[in-house]
Amino acid sequence: MFQVLNSILRRQPSVDPVQPIAADVNEPDLRGAVNAIGQNASTIGREAAEVRGLLEDTQKVSTQQARSLAELATQVVQVTQAQAAIQAGSSGSLEAVERARRAVQEVGTEVVGIVGKLNEVSQAADSITQIALHTRLVAFNATVEAKRAGEAGRGFAVVADAVKDLAAKVESSSQQITATVRALGHRIDALAREIQTSDDRLDRDGAFHAALKEVQRAVAGISASAKQSGGICSALNVQMASIEAEIGQSSRALDTAMARGDALLKVSERLIEQVAECGVETEDTPYIRAAIEGAERIGALLEDALKTSAISMSDLFDEDYRPIANTTPKQHTTRFVALTDRLFPQVQEGILTLSPKVVFCIAADRNGYIATHNRKYCQPQRGDLAWDTANSRYRRIFNDRTGLASARNQRPFLLQTYRRDMGGGRFVVMKEAAAPILVNGRQWGGLRLAFHF
Repeated sequence: MFQVLNSILRRQPSVDPVQPIAADVNEPDLRGAVNAIGQNASTIGREAAEVRGLLEDTQKVSTQQARSLAELATQVVQVTQAQAAIQAGSSGSLEAVERARRAVQEVGTEVVGIVGKLNEVSQAADSITQIALHTRLVAFNATVEAKRAGEAGRGFAVVADAVKDLAAKVESSSQQITATVRALGHRIDALAREIQTSDDRLDRDGAFHAALKEVQRAVAGISASAKQSGGICSALNVQMASIEAEIGQSSRALDTAMARGDALLKVSERLIEQVAECGVETEDTPYIRAAIEGAERIGALLEDALKTSAISMSDLFDEDYRPIANTTPKQHTTRFVALTDRLFPQVQEGILTLSPKVVFCIAADRNGYIATHNRKYCQPQRGDLAWDTANSRYRRIFNDRTGLASARNQRPFLLQTYRRDMGGGRFVVMKEAAAPILVNGRQWGGLRLAFHF
């Protein structure tokens, strides 16, 4: 296309870039060829903008997927570590239960020994009871004999009565000891049966050991589940690494496609610009002319504001963008917003009436900051993200590819094709003519005039 255009331009006489081509014999053919090139370039630009927008959407989704996958991979690693810790803890618990079982078994053996000793105590108490019983009988017989002896046996009778009473007390105490020891023995024997194990049959184990075995089975189940889950997580880690590599490859392919799309878009935009520069009136010419004139008027207004001391140079070129609280999308303010609110609408709103195709006309500083938008887009935010994105576009920084290119363009004009986000998932492909805004020879920004195809 460049070769065709250059050959056409070489054949035509020198022209003023803002005046129509001088009439000659081949003027109709030339105009038709140039217009055809411009229309074809415009069509290519529109399609390239659509493709670039779709690639950009896909790239955002891919980036989000990669980010989510990375977070998921981190969580899977954490789960794997937790499962390993559970498995290690379960093994420790099983060992602890086994140690408790052995300790209790040892206690059970000691308890059995205590039962034996208590039986010996009980037998000794029984012997004492028998001895006390015999002693009481002997004392009773002695008392009878002392009474037969009359006065001579009175002292012996007193002793015999005392021995008999003492034997009765000993017998009572021995019987009480025997009963207590037997009761204690029964309890300790029952405890021994509870904490002792049987090697031949499970149902003969004590309740305590049966409970320990239940705990062992439960802990072993937890350990096995943790091991199985750890294996699954390890396999999942391998699969996720593979998916991550594939997403990375897709992302690189998307980056390449985006770069190729940008290159194609720039070619089409440059073709359209060259058609406009050759002096042939095209469908874009009125918008380009309006952007240039509007930028000059904005620059003149700002220069006049400096002359009248309505603002200082430092305030006019303020880049301290201060965030406005509770705004989404984020809005900012600067020291020149009051001035732009007063001066810019008289230019911007007037250009909106150029054609129904005009979408917006705004002045952006060199960083893409829009202090004052068209009135219809200067609505206060409502808290509805989709509505605010589409209708509350003032006090915002648009530093995307198109916004920065228009704001920093230093050529007489720049013509771009792009897809505009209207909010709520709606996009519109449009063209944008931009011209630099100069203040005393210094670039303040650029005037952006967007219009439909």
